[in-house]
Amino acid sequence: MGREQPPQQQQVAYTVEQLVAVNPYNPDILTDLENYVNEQVSSQTYSLDANLCLLRLYQFEPDRMSIPIVVRILIKALMAMPAPDFSLCLFLIPEPVQMDEQIKTLIVLSHYLETARFRQFWDEAAKNRSVLEVVPGFEQAIQAYAIHVLSLTYQKVPRAVIAEAINIEGLSLDKFIEYHMANNGWVLEKGHSHSQLIVLPRNEFNHPELKKSTSDGMPFEHITRIFPILS
Repeated sequence: MGREQPPQQQQVAYTVEQLVAVNPYNPDILTDLENYVNEQVSSQTYSLDANLCLLRLYQFEPDRMSIPIVVRILIKALMAMPAPDFSLCLFLIPEPVQMDEQIKTLIVLSHYLETARFRQFWDEAAKNRSVLEVVPGFEQAIQAYAIHVLSLTYQKVPRAVIAEAINIEGLSLDKFIEYHMANNGWVLEKGHSHSQLIVLPRNEFNHPELKKSTSDGMPFEHITRIFPILS
């Protein structure tokens, strides 16, 4: 009989998230994280933790930093607004790298979004379409953010304001409004001079009276305990 061979050790495959959780400062996972950024772009998924981990590794391995990867991370972070992901990522990027023209453009775009200057945003985005088009879904994500901002600000919003905020007009805007009327509770209303107003769903920001009181109230059971003491 031949000598029995010892069983081979089974190789375990880890996901990127597991690698980040187990050893986030291991430079050996840097390439995996870069590939994962490209996977997020192609699959239209998003992992802030993995991207922050990669940016931290770049700080320790500056010679391995890939500007195209950093740009994609920042674009994905912009798409996550109103979450503060862009600022979190930018904090980990050295100032000299922030001077790259593409990154400077993204910083300007983030400022326009944070200040709700949507017309300026779309004008600047149009000038840098080649930078932004590498990440599918960018335009739709920003449109969703713009609608989010409007819903916090307006009870009724003119059609022209929506058109400017999402950079859509004509039949495309009609379809956009019809979709939200059917799915998100928008209501179309006639304004002055045949203009259109869109009535947005009520929330605690555009209808402050809906905001729950933050004052500390006394629970009913505490009140009932006081009655015997007062009697």
